[in-house]
Amino acid sequence: MASRPQIQRMAGSGTAMFESTADYQAAILGLAVNLTVTGGGDFKARLSWSTLRSVRVVRGCENVARIAYIALPPGHVCFSFPTSAAAAIWSGRELRAGEIVFRAGGERAHHLTTAESQWGLVLVPLEELSACSKALIGLEVTVPLAGRVLRPSRSVSAALLRLHSKVCRLAETKRELLAHPEVARALEHEMLQVLVNCIMSDSGNPNRNLQPKRRHADIMDRFEDALAGHVGTRLNVPELCAALCIPERTLRVCCAEFVGMSPTRYHLLRRLNSARTALQCSDPERANVAGVARRCGFAELGRFAAAYRAAFGELPSTTWRRARVQKALDAEIA
Repeated sequence: MASRPQIQRMAGSGTAMFESTADYQAAILGLAVNLTVTGGGDFKARLSWSTLRSVRVVRGCENVARIAYIALPPGHVCFSFPTSAAAAIWSGRELRAGEIVFRAGGERAHHLTTAESQWGLVLVPLEELSACSKALIGLEVTVPLAGRVLRPSRSVSAALLRLHSKVCRLAETKRELLAHPEVARALEHEMLQVLVNCIMSDSGNPNRNLQPKRRHADIMDRFEDALAGHVGTRLNVPELCAALCIPERTLRVCCAEFVGMSPTRYHLLRRLNSARTALQCSDPERANVAGVARRCGFAELGRFAAAYRAAFGELPSTTWRRARVQKALDAEIA
């Protein structure tokens, strides 16, 4: 069993393996991520990252389906794209090979995968991208308010994937090279040029603008805020919709588009994921299965255990015992 990665040491460049969603989402620096695993089995992931100078390059590889609710940092733009053939859905829009989601900072978005997946992300300060664009083509970058799915030419898309893979490979194998200022500067300049080319070579198809889904995205943001503040075992969908001033059918349509399931199923999986994180990360000497179940809104331990096993392929007591073993191993290593 792998020991937990040291999150506080993850600035700069590097790579790490994860078995805890809490550690994994905390390691995706620059983004606020809330991860809900929807596929069965043990979660395993690998993250590779590099902050060149001001541009951050990230690659994630995950073994199970999940929903990520992501908040992008203000003052930045984000380019995200699949790096494998697995289906990926951003804000209710399925991405095809060669497509890139281009979004402004300050936005929130759902990223849904349905199986094992790999994804790439480049986070850039808007002023840096605008300065590069002005130098190359004499124009500043305009970011669509609701985001846009870019489909650049095949050669430009391939150039982005190659450069992204190169930076991540260096982060995994030659981290000290990326720490050299001249290398980081050259790679960042090349990355900015490729990103500007991606924007400029986009065909401009209006059907790829995410604006038509903006209303549904706003509803999902309000739904997420309501879930974050919800106290109680069950989710009363009619009452929630009345509080949000939306028809119940509209919420169900939005959830089907953005998270691939009903509101009640999503609420249940969020609670089960919270319980799993608590069982993995809490002090096993102080926490127990019954206490964690109650804190996550499960009043009946038997039903909790059954739902937990159906979601993760093991009983909560198995997760708790494994956490005890991990704690003992970490103590020996320290």
